[in-house]
Amino acid sequence: MVSLCLLSMCVANVTHARSLDDINESKYIVIAVYDNYLPFSARVEGVPTGIDVDIATHIAKTMNVELRLKWMTADESTEDDLRNNLWKGHFLDKTKADLMLRVPYDKDYTLKRDDVGLLVHEQVHMFAPYHTETWKIVFDQSRLADVPTMALFQYHPIGVEIDSIPQFYLMSAFRGSMAKNTRQFDTLALAVKGMQTTKVDAVMGLRSQITAFHHTLDPKQYQLANNSFPLLGKQKWDIGMAVQTDYRALGYEVGDIVGAMVKDGTLAKIFAAHHAEYEVPAYYTE
Repeated sequence: MVSLCLLSMCVANVTHARSLDDINESKYIVIAVYDNYLPFSARVEGVPTGIDVDIATHIAKTMNVELRLKWMTADESTEDDLRNNLWKGHFLDKTKADLMLRVPYDKDYTLKRDDVGLLVHEQVHMFAPYHTETWKIVFDQSRLADVPTMALFQYHPIGVEIDSIPQFYLMSAFRGSMAKNTRQFDTLALAVKGMQTTKVDAVMGLRSQITAFHHTLDPKQYQLANNSFPLLGKQKWDIGMAVQTDYRALGYEVGDIVGAMVKDGTLAKIFAAHHAEYEVPAYYTE
């Protein structure tokens, strides 16, 4: 763990994304992960930890290069994050990563066009789906017997992370009938704490995060719901990776590594180690 921490120090000397040959020659790879985003990636008492940190470590080890983590702060959109960390660089920090994790893997998103018809993501190549994500609710069974439908939250308070899709959903779906019982928290972790202090009876968020938080709770009191989310739109989506479009050879190399991780169970084991529910993307099963 100490060596990983040292490897993830500031990468200010890196000013551009690099080709596979450059990475092999330099013997290190810079991989971008989100900061303060458990169970995926965070620095706990200075030590990098999380699902994406473990995935990045495995990729670097398989490539036989040193890992250097670039810690990202989420901007207003994924488009901003891709621009700031992969192909252009933030105006305050021109450093770029060779590879970025936790990127949407979706054909429509990849082919998205702007107001004048130009490809929004022309500068990046998105590939290697490694997890299928969805939504989940955890609830206090001492206050709710079950969560059969979302209609229940017309009468019971539910917590969400502010500016998240669950917040917009709960505030607007079914003609806003759940809005008065929707409580907003700065983070999902605070929403879960709010449930523990009876401010809310349930919490809605990403399945991987909700299941990881559930592991820290009393399983007799707090349960995971199996309800659906009518009118929410896309119920499941894949998470993958991205490289700058000029460096697809790197994408092919990493894609092969990730495919092997899916097939040999390495990814499932990583998610299990962080107590997050894992689902294999349909890309590997169809």
